[in-house]
Amino acid sequence: MKKLARYLKSFKKQVIIGPFFKLLEAIFELIVPLVMASIIDKGIANGDKSYVLKMGGVMILLGVLGLVFALICQYSAALASQGVGTKLRNDLFRHINSLSYKEIDELGTNSLITRITNDVNQIQLVVAMLIRLVIRAPFLVIGAAVMALMIDLKLGLIFIVVAPLVSAVLYFVMSRSVPFYKVRQTKLDEVSLITRENLSGARVIRAFSKQEHEKKRFNESSDEVADIAIRVGKLSAFLNPTTFIILNVAIIAIIWFGGFRVDNGSLTQGQIIAFVNYMTQISLALVVVANLVVIFTKGSASAARINEIFETESSVIEGNYASDAVDNNSNITNIGEAHNTTNSVPKIQFKDVSFSYHGNEEYSLEHLTVEIQRGETVGIIGGTGSGKTTLVNLLPRFYDTSKGSILIDGVDVKEYSLEALRKQFGIVPQKAALFGGTILENMRFAKEDATLEEIRKAAKIAQAEEFIESKPEGYNEVVSQGGKNLSGGQKQRLTIARALVGSPEVLILDDSASALDFATDAKLRKAIHENCEGMTVFIVSQRANSIKYADKIIVLDDGIVKGIGTHDELFDRCEVYREICLSQLSEEEVRR
Repeated sequence: MKKLARYLKSFKKQVIIGPFFKLLEAIFELIVPLVMASIIDKGIANGDKSYVLKMGGVMILLGVLGLVFALICQYSAALASQGVGTKLRNDLFRHINSLSYKEIDELGTNSLITRITNDVNQIQLVVAMLIRLVIRAPFLVIGAAVMALMIDLKLGLIFIVVAPLVSAVLYFVMSRSVPFYKVRQTKLDEVSLITRENLSGARVIRAFSKQEHEKKRFNESSDEVADIAIRVGKLSAFLNPTTFIILNVAIIAIIWFGGFRVDNGSLTQGQIIAFVNYMTQISLALVVVANLVVIFTKGSASAARINEIFETESSVIEGNYASDAVDNNSNITNIGEAHNTTNSVPKIQFKDVSFSYHGNEEYSLEHLTVEIQRGETVGIIGGTGSGKTTLVNLLPRFYDTSKGSILIDGVDVKEYSLEALRKQFGIVPQKAALFGGTILENMRFAKEDATLEEIRKAAKIAQAEEFIESKPEGYNEVVSQGGKNLSGGQKQRLTIARALVGSPEVLILDDSASALDFATDAKLRKAIHENCEGMTVFIVSQRANSIKYADKIIVLDDGIVKGIGTHDELFDRCEVYREICLSQLSEEEVRR
């Protein structure tokens, strides 16, 4: 938790003012029993009503001032805790976005969501309690004991006996409950995972009538969290009765032994009442201390989980090559020309590239060597799990190669700044991802200042113009979360149009026409060929017809390159490609 203390630096004023005013409130609270004793011993004992009223007014004044001081502290605590939470959440989100796919895969999306919400909320609570109670509660315990000793040293020894007993109970409960809080946060990750899967896969679950199965699965996970909470609750339930028994026995002892001291004139009745009040203050303060221990224990577990994210560094180390050539609102300048490269230099080169997701010898892609010229269309085909998506994910450095290197315009991708590198790409992933907002806002994702004319041109190429303009609001039609109000084909065409708006140098279509009919797919490829001259295009597909006319085709089988060449060349000499083609087309269609 110390590592997160840096976030309090921006709220030094609140961190100082809050505890200071809470300390003043505590001081006034310690004065109240003395005033009460004075009222009993001087006002009531002597029948002096004016004195009783005067000192009663003092008690009201102390109460009002205490309330004002408490409100100032509460306001300071709210400002600091919410401010820390906001800054921490923003930094977490920024750091998560700096991680590569590898780290996000390892941490898990559901865990990241829980950490940025539940764990940050726990830290906010810790900050609030730090300002409001960390000084007040111990001060009341110590202050009440000191005030009692000042009234009568002998009777005050009861406080010295009580303190270790209550502390022992606190230690016993906390030492056994602390481990459960760490486990609880992990179990919350599982609940988050199941919730996320059920919300995103609601249609599939209902299609297979698996609602009851998923309810059972969710209940089991929730019950595990509840079981942990119940275990901790049972331990905590032991805390209050035990401490109150000890403190009530102490109060009985104060009244018993105090009665003898009143009889012999060593103490007054008012002082005994003050003793009882101080013991009550101690009992309440110790309960607060116990709750603080629980809160800080939870906060410690949450802080460790948050720090784990901050300590996770991206395996993709950013270079700085051509970083000055990037304009956030326009296309990247021609890096190749800017650094004396010519068109004879291949746009993309794979040099003996191998990649493993787990950093071991289980390669998803092995020994790929190929050169791709500017303006070429490259088809990538193979069975499921053959490494097609892995190949295109290496280009924009979503992952780094395990072996070998990839060059763009003659420069290793690892030397580019990520912004300069990725500005060259228009990427259409397998799963069409749209965001809440209008179609127009989604289209401007690649280029914020794109004109309506540019967007219409991209939509026309992507075969999306017709269905967009058929919508009641046209380009201002609202897209629901995840594009739920659009068909699969419409979503794919919109994501293709979005990639084309940025006029990228390299367009990657990762099986992004799978929901399109053959006629629309053919029109799409023809439009890209006719309107995107000079653009290097990667088409990942399991349809032989989709990549048949590509300038170069890469055939993959279980991560191994089985062939590179044109359609005719591969059909004649690559058995894997031949099998794929003949499983989808007749020999006459293949030769056509």
